[in-house]
Amino acid sequence: MLIDTHAHLDSSKFDNDREEMIARALEAGIDTIVNIGFNRETIPTTMALAEKYPFIYAAVGWHPTDAVDMKLEEDLAWIERLCAHPKVVAIGEIGLDYYWDTSPKDIQHTVFREQIRLARRLNKPIVIHNRDAHEDVLRLLKEEKAEETGGIMHCFSGSWETAKKCLDMNFYISFGGPVTFKNARVPKEVMERVPLDRLLLETDAPYLTPHPHRGKRNESAYVRLVAETAAEIKGFSLEEIGKITSENARRCLGIGR
Repeated sequence: MLIDTHAHLDSSKFDNDREEMIARALEAGIDTIVNIGFNRETIPTTMALAEKYPFIYAAVGWHPTDAVDMKLEEDLAWIERLCAHPKVVAIGEIGLDYYWDTSPKDIQHTVFREQIRLARRLNKPIVIHNRDAHEDVLRLLKEEKAEETGGIMHCFSGSWETAKKCLDMNFYISFGGPVTFKNARVPKEVMERVPLDRLLLETDAPYLTPHPHRGKRNESAYVRLVAETAAEIKGFSLEEIGKITSENARRCLGIGR
């Protein structure tokens, strides 16, 4: 069995076939999915999915590209209330995004810091979004003592040096579709070096579709393709990788305790 640790199954891209898509995931051996609510629109739709499907869990937080729209005190209180829900397993996705020019860096930093502080207070792991912001993400995680909560480096795209710093701060390294691409030399090298007990798999569906479906809509069933790449790189069977990464996800997120 496999766990998709990061998906957006509430996306409008699934509006025409959401139930069929979720059924395909179950048929492919995916027994747990973590859906990510990351702003005012997607947090309620994520919670609705988690309440409808017993095998879907939720992470809730404020995405850096939406940081400018966050009503800090009010929305932090909302996230805190939701964290009491038994299906909410993490705060995220949170972090920094220097690729999309939608939220000023200082606002992103404030929103990121405050959510790390909330996670520490609630003892919840965090799910990190990092795009073109490696140095500042690592700096803020360290300054805010994020190692106390740990969490997941979502769809990791950095170097081994960056990965090692994340591992040292109690984070798991999660890989998605890009590691399956034929030209993905660095992600494959990093995956090879990440300790087995800190390895996670994800889709980020409907985005970042793995080979051979690259360019089409992603879905949770395709986490199996990421697992096949991990099995090949790590020298394990698909079943063994599924067991190892599922145990990691349950341990990281407190699922099934």
